[in-house]
Amino acid sequence: MARKAPWWVTAVSMGLIAVLTGMTIVGRLSDPSHRKFLVLDVAVGIVAVAVLPIMFRRPAPGAIALAVLAALSPAGTPPSTVGTLTVALRRPFRTAALVALAGTVGHLIQGLWQPIHGLPFLWFAILDVAVHTALLGWGQGTQARQQLLASLRERATRAEAEQGRRVAEARTLERTQMAREMHDVLAHRLSLLATYAGALEYRPDSSPEKLAKAAGVIRTGVHQALDELREVISVLRDTEIDDLPGGRPQPTFGDLRALVDESREAGTAVAYDDRVADPASLPPATGRTAYRVVQEGLTNARKHAAGRPVTVTVDGRPGDGLRIELTNPASNGTSLTPGSGTGLVGLTERVQLAGGTLDHGQVPGGGFRLEASLPWPV
Repeated sequence: MARKAPWWVTAVSMGLIAVLTGMTIVGRLSDPSHRKFLVLDVAVGIVAVAVLPIMFRRPAPGAIALAVLAALSPAGTPPSTVGTLTVALRRPFRTAALVALAGTVGHLIQGLWQPIHGLPFLWFAILDVAVHTALLGWGQGTQARQQLLASLRERATRAEAEQGRRVAEARTLERTQMAREMHDVLAHRLSLLATYAGALEYRPDSSPEKLAKAAGVIRTGVHQALDELREVISVLRDTEIDDLPGGRPQPTFGDLRALVDESREAGTAVAYDDRVADPASLPPATGRTAYRVVQEGLTNARKHAAGRPVTVTVDGRPGDGLRIELTNPASNGTSLTPGSGTGLVGLTERVQLAGGTLDHGQVPGGGFRLEASLPWPV
């Protein structure tokens, strides 16, 4: 439905229609045969102008009433024409067509008993139908255009809101991925610190050189952990996220051996078996995911089975995929550090996003197994 016009627009429209109605009455006085209808013309003109406020509030009933007045006198023609156009602008086609038909019939009746001098009734009827058809088409076309514009504005508003929602979701997802990345790094770093701290606690009789070395490793590890924690906080605070906070390089498959050596230096016996053929052709994203799988497995082994050996097997080739397996015996004591249980959940999501699968659980005879399978296209 069209928006209601301001009051001053309605007032100006009524004034113009009243002027046109008066000019129609005055123009008919030039024909002596029409002077006998002067009283009827004035009465119809006054009533038609008085009906206009009703027509603007209720277009269809008001326009039909004006069509009846137009059948009585040409003084009702200007208000009736405006009524037909108003309904065509504001109402559906069926209602507008019925009102236009009523206006056409009213003017045909007027032409029958008050014909225009010099204009045959046939031509009058043709003009009458043409005018009302044009009014109907004009009004319906304008209404359709307004509806189209309103629809386009609504779609643009929805699209803008949807775009904003997608941007917010993308930022949230990116923050989640970055926080998960840093969780893996921090968990690995802190588990190493806990290992060295445990050595200091249970072997106070070690030589001063070993104690100093362990204390130095802990101090360096704490500084690294604090730096990584600051990166996590900056990621969660920033409204705009770059590819990597602080420009930290992402690990690759080639960094696996350094990761294993780091765990060995912390006192974990790691048996590393690398059977990968042509590792240079491994996609970077797959290599990064493989690194995180091994990192999480070694971290969990240090946390829940400290001092127990870990076996890491990596095998694969282009077209066959990459398979990673970590196994360790059951713990012979309490966990070195408590776990939240979210590491494996995040790791499972990471592997699935890479198109792979992750399986973990207890092995027969005690112990734990972590196995991942990642795609490796040719």
